[in-house]
Amino acid sequence: MGYLSQEERDNRLASVKAIMNAKNLDLALVYYDEFNIGNGWYLTGWCPQFESGAVLILKDGSAMLLGGPESEPFAKLDSAITETRNFPVFMVPDEEYPNATITDFPSLFAELKSREGTIQRAGLVGGGRMPADCFRQITEGFKGVELVDITEDFVSLRYNKSDWERQQIRAAFGLADQCYDAMLNAITPGAMEIEVAAAGEYAARSRGATGFGFSAIVGSGPRANAVVPTATTKRLNAGELVMIGIAPKVQGYAGVVGHTLPVSGEYTASQKELLHHLKEVFRLTKAQMLPGRKGCEIDAPGRAYYEKNGLLKYLVCPFAHTIGLHEAEAPFWGPNSQDIVKPGMAVCIDVSFFGHPEWNGARIETGYEITDHGPVPFSPKMDKVLTE
Repeated sequence: MGYLSQEERDNRLASVKAIMNAKNLDLALVYYDEFNIGNGWYLTGWCPQFESGAVLILKDGSAMLLGGPESEPFAKLDSAITETRNFPVFMVPDEEYPNATITDFPSLFAELKSREGTIQRAGLVGGGRMPADCFRQITEGFKGVELVDITEDFVSLRYNKSDWERQQIRAAFGLADQCYDAMLNAITPGAMEIEVAAAGEYAARSRGATGFGFSAIVGSGPRANAVVPTATTKRLNAGELVMIGIAPKVQGYAGVVGHTLPVSGEYTASQKELLHHLKEVFRLTKAQMLPGRKGCEIDAPGRAYYEKNGLLKYLVCPFAHTIGLHEAEAPFWGPNSQDIVKPGMAVCIDVSFFGHPEWNGARIETGYEITDHGPVPFSPKMDKVLTE
């Protein structure tokens, strides 16, 4: 059963077609793999395992998947685009598939010319993420065709979420609430970090999560300095803080929760000071989440607060980003960002610092839908926890 509805797929292909028409392109090629799934998933609601590939879109808005034979049956079952072609460059190296039909880019080019006529210009999405051999084979196979980078135009289609997308994101934040409760209850002196992660992961999967935006973050004591520490068998010590984060997905779209919690169940006076700083910056950043604000304007109040309180040198990540097919995706609103907040966006406020000599690393995070009147929490529960 695929995740992406036909209506969503058709609307997205129509948007790509509009980009192609505006730039006088005869086709577009959108690269994806397991580590760069967002652009491919946006059109297919699907991503292969083990193999990589691309979505090919033609002038009339029709599309096909370029991939490998191991993923072909999977694609025909679950992808919103089911016409496929298999290429060695997308396959597992040295694996043999004697019953599969394998082609190459010169053959594909010849096929497309016979179908479409002259092909002079082709748009390319994600070329900078392609393996060198893949890029070489495409350029050699499409010899004489001008390749035009349309990555920025394509990625911008993902900035404003449809009603359907926001429904999935809101549901994912609902799962994140359940994960938070499960992880909170698992935190006790002597428990292993991996047990805390397992509690959150089970809470998500047992309620229908289709995946995760990142591997569960559980970092206790000095391990919180790792920014995104995955759980280990280290045991939690009384008096420590433990930083947690988890990003369950629904229909491929992520929700998230992040917090920094006391292993012993109660914050010390010093740890309360830490939480005060995080929450104050969280509130300052949330107040800037209004339509029309630039990323640099969103970032400035929290950055000034950190500087005033001697925390700026521990700042690694800006305080806000958007969320969707990835837990963190463009636009990212840092000190130099000129990207504009618009209604329909799904955003996260993600306040953190790392490397502090006493508090180590810490993070708090939840998300909001941007409306004409400002941010509306995807998780009213975590909005309250992190702002009161």
